[in-house]
Amino acid sequence: MTPTDDARPVLPAHCALSPSLCRSSVRAPRARPQPVRSGARCPRGSVSIARRLPSLVGGSASSRCTVLSAMLPNSGKLAGCTLFITGASRGIGKAIALKAAKDGANIVIAAKTGEPHRTLPGTIYTAAEEIEAAGGKALPCIVNVREEQQIVDAVEKAVQKFGGIDVLVNNASAISLTGTLETPTKKVDLMMSANTRGTYLASKICLPYLRKSNIAHILNISPPINLNPVWFKNHCAYTISKYGMSMCVLGMAEEFKGEVAVNALWPQTAIHTAAMDMLGGTGVEQQCRKTDILADAAYCILTKPKNYTGNFVIDENLLREEGITNFDAYAVAPGHPLLPDFFLDVDPNTIAMKMEAQGASPVFREGKKLEEAKPESPDGAKPKGLDGVESASVKSSGPVAETFKIIQGAINEDVVRSTQGVFMFELSGDEVGTWYIDLKNNGGSAGIGEPPVKVDVVMSLSSSDFVKMFSGKLKPTMAFMSGKLKIKGNMALAIKLEKMMTQFSSKL
Repeated sequence: MTPTDDARPVLPAHCALSPSLCRSSVRAPRARPQPVRSGARCPRGSVSIARRLPSLVGGSASSRCTVLSAMLPNSGKLAGCTLFITGASRGIGKAIALKAAKDGANIVIAAKTGEPHRTLPGTIYTAAEEIEAAGGKALPCIVNVREEQQIVDAVEKAVQKFGGIDVLVNNASAISLTGTLETPTKKVDLMMSANTRGTYLASKICLPYLRKSNIAHILNISPPINLNPVWFKNHCAYTISKYGMSMCVLGMAEEFKGEVAVNALWPQTAIHTAAMDMLGGTGVEQQCRKTDILADAAYCILTKPKNYTGNFVIDENLLREEGITNFDAYAVAPGHPLLPDFFLDVDPNTIAMKMEAQGASPVFREGKKLEEAKPESPDGAKPKGLDGVESASVKSSGPVAETFKIIQGAINEDVVRSTQGVFMFELSGDEVGTWYIDLKNNGGSAGIGEPPVKVDVVMSLSSSDFVKMFSGKLKPTMAFMSGKLKIKGNMALAIKLEKMMTQFSSKL
């Protein structure tokens, strides 16, 4: 990271106090700061934020400097400022909004969710209620960052209501961790238009107003550009789209140097959000930090001067520089080992092993598609499965065959009713072959060869990893994230199967 010109290494930066005041033992006044009136612009007078800090965070001025906080305290610097945050109805975007709201900031919630989603929490209106309860002013706007006019309309409303825009946070993003051949063109277009193009458009439309602000920050939630091929091979389209956001930082930071600060922020560890629940499955939250850590890191960046620009910031690194030493407050499960995030120096296989070791249940080495002739019974007919339909018999030896025998014994009507999917496994390695589990038709069945019915999900992996997965030694999400498992078809059903594996693993 580029150091700021006015850095003061003697004090923790989050104190925001002059050295003389920091050393003072005079008790700070207890009066609360005056509320910022709606529509007011960011305070740009000579009133020292240092004088207001003790009343915002409690205690004396000296105690605030000598005692390191578990979390970054608010300084009041964003009081009256207007932040335009994309994707602010939930997750990281909402956490950044709530942090700024505690200063009395104005928040434009630019997100798509106006009506409650069947699986995802929150809408722009529920987020607005939380922001105002935290002390801020909220303007909820329906914005799909793929639609230029919706961004333009929201910006105009923000300027009309609050008088300008001081900060833009490009947080809205789409994700599909799929390989080149498995990623439909629609998903490629979604990721490119939401991540790269959406960030570019929002920045372009906000810049005329940002250039008039004394605060003037753009913050993209995007990673440092790591050109190690491991970050491309399993999800090329997604990586390109996120790096596009980061390239906006490189270009715009230089283009608008001295006028607008442009930076990127990325987490050191996985962050517990709805997306992480979907990708990581059961148990992954214990290996995550809360969105609070990104909110604090974002707050720190946005309260720095304009000459702090062109940086690719990792949340934990920045907060350590700010004097934070105890990160337990940010953990979902304090003391539990944490999962490194993507695009840093830890490769995907290491991430997978860490997840597996701590009991996460994810959905993610390259499976080789191999075909095997379907065995037939002496009369030429396929043997009958558990439900009486035709299915291949299970060989009597080998770890995969033994695993399938146990799976067959564990299938029942309840499992079939709750799953409703047909799964095919293309195995490489010591026991090459094609196997299936039908948890959709009649009483369910399992066996060798392709199923006699339409397949919903195809999983490609090594035979040894298959056995590990069903015995609980390898979590499917981790296998998928590391590239050991490739999935084609209905991802929601793949996640359902993962949940069923807990029943199977108890018998293995």
